Amino acid sequence: MPALTLKQASTIVDEALKKGRETKCAPLTVAVLDAGGHLVTCKREDGSGILRFDIAFGKAWGGLGMGFGSREYLERVQKAPHFVSAIVTVSGGRLVPVPGGVLVRTAAGELVGAVGISGDTSDKDEVCAVAGIEAAGFKAQVGAG
Repeated sequence: MPALTLKQASTIVDEALKKGRETKCAPLTVAVLDAGGHLVTCKREDGSGILRFDIAFGKAWGGLGMGFGSREYLERVQKAPHFVSAIVTVSGGRLVPVPGGVLVRTAAGELVGAVGISGDTSDKDEVCAVAGIEAAGFKAQVGAG
């Protein structure tokens, strides 16, 4: 199984933050996790709130835990709100069920990690995550795939 390197994760973070500046996002926090849910790297822009790391981590971690990008939670909460509530509870509140958590896959589709971003609207956070992932040469999975 391929691993997500620190160099690749750093590219993801830097390119996601670059996209955030280009699109005039509020200050962002970007967390990159490996496939096992461990933090590889994180950057928090000046002015990004103190809860932003926990939110970014929770978006990425929740995607890894369920095997889909966090955008999928929007559909699931409408169809099965009790299910989403249950997995938030089971995760000890660590899972953040909103867009902005994007799975990182190789060109062959192998899961190597996830990116979580917090700071602006969830949709804008997600756009920045995708930009970072693609700039590092990976495929982004925002939903169920």
